[in-house]
Amino acid sequence: MRRFSADYLDDTRRGMWSPDDREALEPLALAERSCVLDVGCGTGELSAVLAEECDDARVAGLDRDPALLAAVPDPVHTVQADALSLPVPDATADLVVCQALLVNLPDPLAAVEEFRRASSNLVAAVEPDNAAVTVESTVDAEERLTARAREHFVAGVPTDVTLGAAPDLFRDAGLVDVETRRYDHVRVVDSPYDESALEGAKRKATASRLGEQRETLLEGGLSAEEFDALRHEWREMGRAVVAAMADGEYHRVETVPFFLTLGRVPGDETDLPDRSRTA
Repeated sequence: MRRFSADYLDDTRRGMWSPDDREALEPLALAERSCVLDVGCGTGELSAVLAEECDDARVAGLDRDPALLAAVPDPVHTVQADALSLPVPDATADLVVCQALLVNLPDPLAAVEEFRRASSNLVAAVEPDNAAVTVESTVDAEERLTARAREHFVAGVPTDVTLGAAPDLFRDAGLVDVETRRYDHVRVVDSPYDESALEGAKRKATASRLGEQRETLLEGGLSAEEFDALRHEWREMGRAVVAAMADGEYHRVETVPFFLTLGRVPGDETDLPDRSRTA
């Protein structure tokens, strides 16, 4: 399983599930839940949203990394646990959900099967298709370089980071009434720039995050020489971003497509909200 720092999760998930975006969570019928497990919760971005949207439910965030769990906000209850072996009896929760977890597991089916065991009603996953991420930028080189790095990153990661919608995976796990819907996480950087945007520009100018991904990019087909050339161009692009920010002229839009897949535990006759089927 791939592991991440709290800073990385905060950066990549910042802005997800603002009040205007929560319509995508409607199929989960959160107001009707009594116990919700957020598996692989990381620093608890989704857990906090679940706690806000659930009326009286107990929401627990589970993750194997205690450092990440330490950052989960109240009132979410936290449990250190592996996604493939949840420390709960069968049918403990009426909703077991994960976000950006299955894309990082070598055997996502085993995880969904474990979620089914732990749920009495619904299982859901919110997973990105990282190959379909788009970037629009006023710095021309940024679109080209991020697309190239993403291509090799996707090819070099040993798990399926393009998973996105996963209806077949849910059906293979024995879930029924499987449905999906798309949620686009749109991140906009525009003047006036906040601290996170300024820090992001500094990372581009030093190519620090690209450097952290070096081995993955090499696994994805880049030679060492090609990586060095890409890093050089990346730093030049980063300096152009910093300069454009100084003039208040930098604008960037990144769109990450996420897909909510959900299914019902067979034998459970709880009525689900009426909604349009997309899978």
